[in-house]
Amino acid sequence: MAGEIIFGDPATADLLPWLCLKRVSGIGNHLFKKLLDRFKTPEAVFDAPASELGLVEGITGPLIDRIKGQKISRQDRDEIRSAAEKGYKIVPLTAANYPPLLRQIPDPPPFLYVYGELSPDIRNISMVGSRNATRYGIMTTKRLAEELAGLGITIISGMARGIDAAAHAGAIAAGGKTIAVLGSGLERIYPPQHKKLFAAIAKNGAAVSEFSLTTGPEAHNFPVRNRIISGMSLGVVIVEAAQKSGSLITARLAAEQGREVFAVPGNIRSAKSTGTHGLIKQGAKLVEGVNDIVDELSHVLRLKIGEKPSDKAEMVQQIRNLPPLTDEETKVFDALEAEPIHIDDLGRKVSVDSARLSGILLQLELKGVVMQLPGKRFAIDLTELT
Repeated sequence: MAGEIIFGDPATADLLPWLCLKRVSGIGNHLFKKLLDRFKTPEAVFDAPASELGLVEGITGPLIDRIKGQKISRQDRDEIRSAAEKGYKIVPLTAANYPPLLRQIPDPPPFLYVYGELSPDIRNISMVGSRNATRYGIMTTKRLAEELAGLGITIISGMARGIDAAAHAGAIAAGGKTIAVLGSGLERIYPPQHKKLFAAIAKNGAAVSEFSLTTGPEAHNFPVRNRIISGMSLGVVIVEAAQKSGSLITARLAAEQGREVFAVPGNIRSAKSTGTHGLIKQGAKLVEGVNDIVDELSHVLRLKIGEKPSDKAEMVQQIRNLPPLTDEETKVFDALEAEPIHIDDLGRKVSVDSARLSGILLQLELKGVVMQLPGKRFAIDLTELT
């Protein structure tokens, strides 16, 4: 395996092990992440002794055999070359421009096919809803997307008809950024009528997919891709959803991922409002205007405060009256960034057990230099920036 990678085409060698490992039968996204957490790179997975592979939860003897027997195929090489020829990028989980919030979910895609440019900014809001939207739904979505994009927030949606298309169009109209998450490969645009929208999105953000380039818009792909829409976002806004709809799947996934869930109320006599009204009854934040979203997430978005500092040193210098920290608090504080990190990942980073770490984080919160976000995620408290 290693020899094939080293002596392969230099332009594709770095990505080949990623595609190769993804093709191993029995390795899904969750298990791929576990292997990456332990071995850091796909190459290291292939090179690891069977005894070490067996220490990873979920890795069985037959699966070890399949890993050891896996070979880089012509299909892998052709896929990478085809992506390059078409102007697409393949962005692996460890890349700097891989969406940081998406990296935190339990089963992130090992790599994304990208048309356009991804940003490491976490100021992302998803907007999804009915394909057969009403005029009210379309106009409300477009207005909210325009206003959010005007505040520097990236709008994420699924490029479907109706609410999704209106969300993308609103962001573009405001001169903002938008990201489309496809339920098909980048070479199989769905719906076909959205080819121009696909191109416009790529110019004003990115179209992304976890599916290989020529994968068709199969029904089971769409619930799977919904976890990416919510996973890339700080919160999800649902506009017009029936009692049983894909948008409610996205809302459920958002809640499970520790994201905020927002819902726009609609006509009480419309079947398209039953899903959104149900979410509100269950505790989703009711949205009458953009401020309802901004206020809920202002501690993360830092709107009207200015752009976040370009690096941590500048950020720390701007915190008002940084209080004295103990050695343990300093160790944990130094490991934090502007991007939220899950407490389990932070614990591994600083080698502190969860119980002790919770106590240290609480003290840092009380001192006003750290904030806790939904889903047991923590970050430096940017609300204290001057």
